[in-house]
Amino acid sequence: MRRAAFIATGAALAWAGIAGGAPTPTDRPTPQVAIFYYAWYGTPASDVAWEHWGQGGNEPPRAIGSNFYPARGPYSSGRQAIVRAQMREIAGTGVDTVIVSWWGPGSVEDARLPSVVAAAQSSGLHVALHVEPWAGRTPRAVADALRGFTFLGIRDAYIYDSTASADGDWRSALAGLSGIRVFANTPLAGKAVKGGFQGLYTYDVLVYDGSSFARMCENARQVGLLCAPSVGPGFDARRATGDPRVRERNDGRWYDHMWQAAVRASPDLVTITSYNEWHEGTQIEPARASNGLYACYDGAWGLDGRRAQRAYIDRTSYWVGRLRSALETPLRTGSRTSKTSKTQ
Repeated sequence: MRRAAFIATGAALAWAGIAGGAPTPTDRPTPQVAIFYYAWYGTPASDVAWEHWGQGGNEPPRAIGSNFYPARGPYSSGRQAIVRAQMREIAGTGVDTVIVSWWGPGSVEDARLPSVVAAAQSSGLHVALHVEPWAGRTPRAVADALRGFTFLGIRDAYIYDSTASADGDWRSALAGLSGIRVFANTPLAGKAVKGGFQGLYTYDVLVYDGSSFARMCENARQVGLLCAPSVGPGFDARRATGDPRVRERNDGRWYDHMWQAAVRASPDLVTITSYNEWHEGTQIEPARASNGLYACYDGAWGLDGRRAQRAYIDRTSYWVGRLRSALETPLRTGSRTSKTSKTQ
């Protein structure tokens, strides 16, 4: 990332499970799925200069700030044809909501937000915001900004690095905000309650390995919060930032592991990190081999070549289905998952 987004779900679900304590298994709504999305990429042809692809001192298009190479090649998030194709791809997995990274008023992401919303809605997707820590961000500034987004149909907001501000400041700022659910970036239900948030999420798939999801969601239910643990395929930011920490994908096994942990936690939502955060290597957007310099998805669930490019998109379809069927057939501890990827 490290730039966030917000989730927008249907109005009928807007406050489900918040008031009146945790719902029983028979009256819980169907779990929603949302995915973090980044509209910060640019190319000279569309945007005058390369935007983000050159991170880490790389020189696009041959060398980009990622250990993977997009199947589409380095693209512009300002091209509506690209964004619409991405939204169709996301909608095809069964995901409900796109959480768009937003870096504050006047940012590139702010300017592109209306077109991203239009593309998402054209594919039947809801849109939420991932509010990033822009320079000068305060809880009051966040609350004021969120009031201006309801006209776009945005009903959920995820606050990245929310713990950087005091709980009391968040509670005061959010007290007068209505019609939008705000999620704290913490696994601690008590802290989210103190800040006046309606839910919590984790985002970071390097630090949070899924082992705490069940406890996190149980604690959230006990205090009437929505629980939205984050799953992802791996993490590798070495080419973009020099961060030496790596979470290996292990041919898709890590993605399966995190999804299993999330399903067993009986969450209200599952958030996916990410559709296209290429810098940190958390993306599920199709990737391809290029010049022998980049990793690709070959080997994931036994797939290779062109079939492997969509491996994580197709596996997401599988897990979205498992999440929703778990309401009727709980996933048993130790159960095995299919090793073949769904095709569409």
